[in-house]
Amino acid sequence: MTTPHPQRWLGLSVAVAVTAGCGGNPHTAAPPELTPSASSSGSQSPTPSPAPSPASDSPTTLPTPDASEFVTRIDNPWMPWSPGTRWVFTGRTTDGNERTVVTATDRTKVVDGVTTVVVRDVVYREGKLLEDTYDWYAQDHAGNVWYFGEDTLEYDGQNVDTSGSWEAGVDGAEAGIVMLASPAPGDAYRQEYYKGEAEDQAKVLSLHASASVPYGRTANLLETEDFTRLEPAATEHKYYARGVGVVLEVSLKQQDRTELVSMTNLEKE
Repeated sequence: MTTPHPQRWLGLSVAVAVTAGCGGNPHTAAPPELTPSASSSGSQSPTPSPAPSPASDSPTTLPTPDASEFVTRIDNPWMPWSPGTRWVFTGRTTDGNERTVVTATDRTKVVDGVTTVVVRDVVYREGKLLEDTYDWYAQDHAGNVWYFGEDTLEYDGQNVDTSGSWEAGVDGAEAGIVMLASPAPGDAYRQEYYKGEAEDQAKVLSLHASASVPYGRTANLLETEDFTRLEPAATEHKYYARGVGVVLEVSLKQQDRTELVSMTNLEKE
């Protein structure tokens, strides 16, 4: 597969990342492109870039991951999974207020022959546990970040649902790319593939978006449109800051909004 530019689907070689330890008390990390806000009030909605039509593109099968194509850490500036780092988000959704805590752990897991970094993602709605997920990421030699699956538990107050879980190399599931090494407007890529269960895709819209969230105000954000044919109404725009990762997610239909509140390093004070 060739590099997508513009309107072509990306197929790149695979690679992964291992992690170091985490622990200790949180210490606010200094983001290179964000100026921390004094308060969470006054967050402004960005103006979304014109959305391309996902229906016109058809992603091709990605190559089978080869462990030899992976490096030992994930340091892509748009998605830096540095062990011991924690991101806290708050969200306003049609179903209630949510709080999400994402932690890059010091754990690794071999998935489809590749050593991946384990990232924990815990979601609370109105103070109650909604979802507890372990995601598996890896980075290739070129700097592209790959997604190898997840082990997820969803709670509805009475039952536990694990149907969102999938693993590359099992039952036909395949790893996908969640962040390009050098994203450019028009690039498109498949983020995951487990037929009928996980078929997220993304397109790069801009490298010059701007937004204001509780954690800070910034420009020159990477903006993507994330979508899936399984839920056409679930299309959302994501905004990434260099050295930080995702800072804002906006659902286009429901206008649900999730914002970065803090980024801390658990290995420091």
